Amino acid sequence: MGHITQEQRGRLLVATLENPPHGLMDQGTVDDLDALVKRADADPEIRAVVLTGAHPTRFAAHYDVREILKAVNAAPSLSRNTAAALLHAVRSATSLPGVTRALQGTPLVGLTKILHLHDLFLRMNRSDVLYVAAINGSTMGGGCELALACDRRIMASGDFVIGQPEVLLGFPPGAGGTQRLARLLGTGKALRIALDGMPLSAQEAHDIGLVDALADPAEVLSTAIAHAERLASRPAAAIAGIKRAVYEGGSLPLAEGLITEAAEFLATAGTRESKGLMQRYVEELDRLDDVPAYHTERLRNFSETGRFAVEA
Repeated sequence: MGHITQEQRGRLLVATLENPPHGLMDQGTVDDLDALVKRADADPEIRAVVLTGAHPTRFAAHYDVREILKAVNAAPSLSRNTAAALLHAVRSATSLPGVTRALQGTPLVGLTKILHLHDLFLRMNRSDVLYVAAINGSTMGGGCELALACDRRIMASGDFVIGQPEVLLGFPPGAGGTQRLARLLGTGKALRIALDGMPLSAQEAHDIGLVDALADPAEVLSTAIAHAERLASRPAAAIAGIKRAVYEGGSLPLAEGLITEAAEFLATAGTRESKGLMQRYVEELDRLDDVPAYHTERLRNFSETGRFAVEA
């Protein structure tokens, strides 16, 4: 089964997906990802996680279709409405102790696995830990969905591809692909990618905003680490607030999204760290004659370091 190795580098965790020979995602990968997210959430010293693949040309090829086929062969056929009702019911039931274990070996186990993966990716989105995908090669299907669950995506340039090919096997993405593509790229581009099923080249993915940057294959991990280091310098509470406001509030009607944003603002602006940063900021402004120069030079430096420093 697939697994994820972890290497701590200061305040970063470098997590490498391994499943030779093909670099597939499977239940072992998901279990290790769950343990990784729990570790990152529990340790305040960890500020970012960089995910990459051990395969020389693949981040994660796709989710193991054999596992999907085994699950659907063991379950009864369901209509869309019945499936939705069961998913809601299982989600509610699995919040109770022992229910998930009791469902193992039943036809409902496939539903618990889907919901577990949904919840795992949502925990990444709600966390004050930054997740950066160092996409060191091609990735499709479940691998693409894992990359979409990350906050930033750095992809190797060259002859590599990324996409959602599930339609070619007769079903839509099931781990958030349609939803995160639509939120990231808009309805039109999400439909084009998911309906076509054909992969995008690294350059095409960058051009439409599916990945944030391209890097030489030999430098994609170091580029992602540098990117994660810079963003991880931001205060943790602000990071979590921004992620929740964008991932959750951004899909709500505007009036409700504004409440979500304002709630995150109110919950973080009054923290000790935020008040200290604001105080240092106004102290600098009070000492300056050339405010425009301050904003072009000092704020650029702050963006790199994540902290204001009052000059002597």
